[in-house]
Amino acid sequence: MSAETTSVEARAVDRTTGFVRELGLFDSTMIVIGSMIGSGIFLVSADMARNIGSAGWLLVAWVFAAAVTVAAALSYGELAAMMPKAGGMYVYLREAFSPWVGFLYGWTLFTVIQTGTIAAVAVGFGRFTGIVWPVIAEDHYIVPPIHISERYAVSLSSAQLLAIFVIALLTWTNTRGIRYGKIVQNLFTSIKVLSLAALILAGFVFWKPDAIATNLHTFWTPQNVTPITATLSAVTGFGLFVAICVSQSGSLFSADSWHDITFAAGEVKDPGRVIPRSLALGTIVVTGMYVLANVAYLLVLPVTAIQHAPSDRVATAMLNAILPGLGGLVMAIAIMISTFGCMNGLILAGPRVYYSMAHDGLFPAPAGRLNRAHVPGWSLIAQGIWCALLVLPRTYNPETRTYGSLYSNLLDYVISAALIFYVLTIAGVIRLRRLRPEVPRPFRAPGYPFVPMIYMLGATIVLVSLFTFRAATTWPGLLIVLCGVPVYWWMRRNGSTVA
Repeated sequence: MSAETTSVEARAVDRTTGFVRELGLFDSTMIVIGSMIGSGIFLVSADMARNIGSAGWLLVAWVFAAAVTVAAALSYGELAAMMPKAGGMYVYLREAFSPWVGFLYGWTLFTVIQTGTIAAVAVGFGRFTGIVWPVIAEDHYIVPPIHISERYAVSLSSAQLLAIFVIALLTWTNTRGIRYGKIVQNLFTSIKVLSLAALILAGFVFWKPDAIATNLHTFWTPQNVTPITATLSAVTGFGLFVAICVSQSGSLFSADSWHDITFAAGEVKDPGRVIPRSLALGTIVVTGMYVLANVAYLLVLPVTAIQHAPSDRVATAMLNAILPGLGGLVMAIAIMISTFGCMNGLILAGPRVYYSMAHDGLFPAPAGRLNRAHVPGWSLIAQGIWCALLVLPRTYNPETRTYGSLYSNLLDYVISAALIFYVLTIAGVIRLRRLRPEVPRPFRAPGYPFVPMIYMLGATIVLVSLFTFRAATTWPGLLIVLCGVPVYWWMRRNGSTVA
């Protein structure tokens, strides 16, 4: 590092926390956007279309996801401006409700939400790399599956090895300092925004008259739907309502992690102003592009083609319809760029939560210390190791003799649990207005209390639908959260705060 760089960082060091306040509005917005855009937007519309069955209602589902995400971001802006500290949602839940509520979120974040998402995105990077370089594949084994039970195994394939390597690379890069992390984030996020914009533009320019005619003919009429239950599907009014709600697990997951910039609030310049603006800008840009991407899909592909896209790769199917034979390769490169940038944002943000927890005696003390680069190096390494371990376990279906990934199951389980924490955090905006009206709020949620209530109502409806009609993949998520209760009490008894 040059002497000039050292002096600049020295001036930016916060003497209270030791963090370097390096992130401006552009950097913060790139973290919001980069953490949101992974591979979901290119895939989840297939499953949503199977549940919903029509072009019009598919777009309604995405518009709904956009509305509640932006409403949540605007509400979070008030909390971020009020408490511009490292830790984000963990801090907000702790202050609005109780330390144990904050801990349960932090526990779930470390065990599954953040780390499981990183593992999932890393393996997704490996899968799409395999399209460009076929030697990378999930069934190209270095260590063949070793069964630990009838339905579970561990393995190491070339795709898993690449996933672990990328996790290690980005973890090491981020231990070098926030400046390195933001350079990677800004570069890859800019490229993937341009890539997604190009995909949208391609759909609007090379639209297919037959696809448009087919979709308009059945615009509001569900067809070829996958039943929600044995007796319920989108062909009835109530069934359609439920289908849209349960499909939000796909659209909201694709738009998740928008709040990760709040984890790094201690490294943002003028966080009271910058974080609320970056949350609003980032979520509006991404959710707007998501809606437009689905319009582009529908301009090129009939709904039935979206429903049956090979391996759910809707964007690839669209590009193949425009560029026969080249769509898969072009889309693979775009998703590799997208997932790489997404991983970096997730890896950068999570350790700031563990840092804050350690200062409260609720995470191992080394997690609360900064390294010479003024970042929580121990937390970064611990997170990286756990992410790598989550890459290795495999699920096994003895009927089809196929292998899956354990983290995929875990992510299904915690989507509903994560929504509970989001609802609680937004409720914290209202609660803190009453409990601490005197605390300065450089930014206030616009449309209060209606904007926070819009999110709370929308997310609660989705939660009730998921717990009612997707019980197998929602109730286990609560068990993962509740497993943190004895851990909390043990940490309270035996944990030590950072010196």
